[in-house]
Order: sequence, then structure tokens, then C-alpha cells
Amino acid sequence: MIKIPYTAFLTHLLHTPLKKYQLIAAEIANAITLGLLKRGEKLPSIRAMQATKQVNAATVFQAYYQLEAKGLITAKPRSGYFVTGAPAFAPVNTLPHTQEAAPTQLAVSDLVFTLLAHIKDASHVPFGSAFPSPQLFPLNKLAEHMALAVKHISAWDTVNDIGQGDVELRRQIALRYQLDATPTSLHEIVICNGALEALNLCLSAVTQPGDTVIIESPSFYAALQSIERQGLRAVEITSNPDTGIDLAALERAISQHQPKAIWLMTNFQNPTGSLMPTANKQALVALITRYQIPLIEDDVYRELYFGKTRPLPAKAFDTEGWVMHCSSFSKCLAPGYRVGWVSAGRFTDQVVRLKLSTSLATSLPAQRCLAGYLAKGGYDKHLRQLRHQLMLQQLQYAQAIRDCFPTDTRLNMAQGGYFMWLQLPDHVQSMPLFKRAISHNISLAPGQMFASGDQFASYIRLNYGHAWQAHTRDGLQLLGRLMAD
Repeated sequence: MIKIPYTAFLTHLLHTPLKKYQLIAAEIANAITLGLLKRGEKLPSIRAMQATKQVNAATVFQAYYQLEAKGLITAKPRSGYFVTGAPAFAPVNTLPHTQEAAPTQLAVSDLVFTLLAHIKDASHVPFGSAFPSPQLFPLNKLAEHMALAVKHISAWDTVNDIGQGDVELRRQIALRYQLDATPTSLHEIVICNGALEALNLCLSAVTQPGDTVIIESPSFYAALQSIERQGLRAVEITSNPDTGIDLAALERAISQHQPKAIWLMTNFQNPTGSLMPTANKQALVALITRYQIPLIEDDVYRELYFGKTRPLPAKAFDTEGWVMHCSSFSKCLAPGYRVGWVSAGRFTDQVVRLKLSTSLATSLPAQRCLAGYLAKGGYDKHLRQLRHQLMLQQLQYAQAIRDCFPTDTRLNMAQGGYFMWLQLPDHVQSMPLFKRAISHNISLAPGQMFASGDQFASYIRLNYGHAWQAHTRDGLQLLGRLMAD
């Protein structure tokens, strides 16, 4: 296998408290690995970086010295610092677009439930988990806010805002939409029991059994299960692992099948990690607006970006209310609190009625706790630390995969989130690999979980949201040996 010269460098970053120069070095190393900084590209000057990061010159020199020592950049006399680059994986192959995709009655739940029963076993190395490590979240700080929230809840508070959710939490969420220049009224925000309830309510609000829904392929398995449970038919459109769903193929499917809804992840899609470019999001919203088709936007990973700015949702370009934007705090702040929401646009009233007729309300103490935490201003500091940790873990896992897996393994380095989508060598099938790995107390998510057929039989999803430890390293080494067998 190719050996990357910064293995020890990344290990050092992961196991020591990060100083300013280390954070700068890690950001640049990540940008090089993701391809955001290309070989031969000039880095900002010491003075420019000093002004941008608000640090002294010595800090920038330390960061650049680390990067130069590891072979990622080089200094040219009187010219500055330039990227020398790092070896990269061959990209995951994009399967041919399914232009003649037919509506399918899904039957994936039995397989998914069987696999999940193994994946959630706490004794296994959690490569197959759908969640990052709970140790990444400020649970003690949240507990303090929970105690305050419970203390100040009055008797009447327990029955106010039933259905739509706590007004203060909705206000805090609306303020975060405002940061993206996405004005959102309190009226169209509905608090739910996690994003999954929000997504299911949206699907129910715009479809009837027998209707057709367009999804991307591969797709988050919960989307497949929701469509199956509600008696709907799915049209799967192959999605690019880098840029998301192909808009031309999507429009052909709309014209051919007259779907009642489209369900997509636009930011750091599960399982591929793809990030839809801003221009594509604008074109997507223009497309659904022209055809007047609701878009259910599943956007639970957007806060976990590794670039300079948080990517916009498709909702940011929606002026007529056709986008139902769903998200939650489960992946970035409070796993287990089960607090999510939808900004439902023109479908708000239908979603509220369905909420009232199903779960009625979301836990008020959990809502008040999160509202208090957001109001205190610590959320963005936590997110910065979380993103840095996930970014470094992604690099560490990728390095180990380069060292341990067969040379013809393909992997796209996502620009956010905590999932890796791997295309295995032709001779390796993910289901037999899954069964052998489980027998060694290692979980992974085989590609068959993410589609109605076997088109991803040689793909797996790996979770790098858990800290790099000896059992993590040993687990990847064992997976590599199992694939070699």
C-alpha cells in the first residue's frame, strides 16, 4: 500500500490538546486531502494568514513548518509556500444513471432490521453505527440546562405550544436560519421527535398509499423503510458520490412518473457523504418549483462541515414554500434527546395536524433545555470543536484504510459528516464480509442496506465518528485481512 508521510503527524494531533498552530495545520492538511487545495497551489502568505486567523507570525510559521516537514507543502525562495499534495484514493465509481427507472414497491425492512440488530451491539467495533460517539457532545453542560429548564417549567407551560413546539426553541432555530440568509417564520417551524418523525410527517402530508416518490440511490435506509411502510412506490435515481443527484435524470423521472414528492439529502449525504454544489441546489429548487413537487430535504449533517463556511440548504433558495427542510440536534449536539424540526413551508398546517394526531407533542424539558443552551451562545464553540475532531478522525481512519485495505479499494473523502463510502475490490462482496466481521465483533453497514436491489453489493459504509483507539486500528486491520482472504 501507499504510505502517507503524515501518519505520525495525524496521530500526534489526535492524542494531544490542540494548540492554535496545530489547528491551522490540521485545517490545511484536511483541505489538501479533500482536494480543496490542489498540488502547486500557493498558500496565503504568513502575513495574510496571520490576519485571517488573528494569530502572531510565529504561530503561522509553526503550522507551515509542520506541514512542510510532513511533505504536504514546500517553501520556494522569495515566492512563498506551495502545496505538494498527498496521494489520494481513486474515486468511487459512479454507476450509470438509471434513465428508465421504474416505480418499485420496496421490501427492505426485514434486511435492515436484521442488520441493525447486529450493528447496535455495544460490544462491537462500531464502524456500522449510524451515530457518532456520545463522548463528543457536551452532555454535562446539557444536564445543567436540563435542571434549569425543569425548575422553571410552570403548570401551564406543559400544555402550551402542544403540536407546534416550544416557542423559544422555535425562535432559536429561526435565528440560525437567519444566519444563512434564509428568513423563516416561527409559524412554519414544527418541533418533532427527531428528524425522522419530521421526515415521516412530511411524507404523509403530501402522499397517499400507491403514490410515487423519487429518492436518490444509494439512499438512507430509513427513507426506504418509510416509503415501504406508507405503501408508496419509489423511483431510485443514481447519485454522484461527489455532487449528489443528477438533475437531468431527475427531470426525466419527474416527466415520466409524476411523483408526489422527492426525498433528498443535499449536504453530506448518508451513506456517500456527497455535497450538492450550491448551483445545483438552486437548479433543484427551480426544478421542483416549476413542476410544483414538494421536496423533503433531509439535512441532519449540515453543521458538520469541514470547509470554511456552512453549506446552504436547498431551503435557502425556496421562495414559494415547496421545500420542507428537516433537521435535528441528534447528530451534532444532543443524541438521545430526540429533538428535531421541520421548516415546512406551504405544508405547515398539514404537518401540524399530523403531529397532533400521532405523537401530539415533543418532550418539553428537552426542548427548553436546548433552547436555553442555544441562547447562552455555547453552541457554535462546541460545533467548532466537534468539526475539528471529526476532521482529524477522518484523516486518521483514511490513513489506516490506505495502509490496511486492498490497493484497489476506492474511497471518496467527504467534506463533512462522519461517514465513509467505500467501493471494495470486485472479488469482495459486502454481505459475506459483514457476516465474517460480525463474527469478529466488528460491525459495518453493507451496501444492500441503502437500495432496493443489489447494485451496491460491493460497497460498505464506515463510521469514523468514534475516537481513534487501539481496537479501532485493530478492527480496520482485521477487515483488510478478511478482504484479502
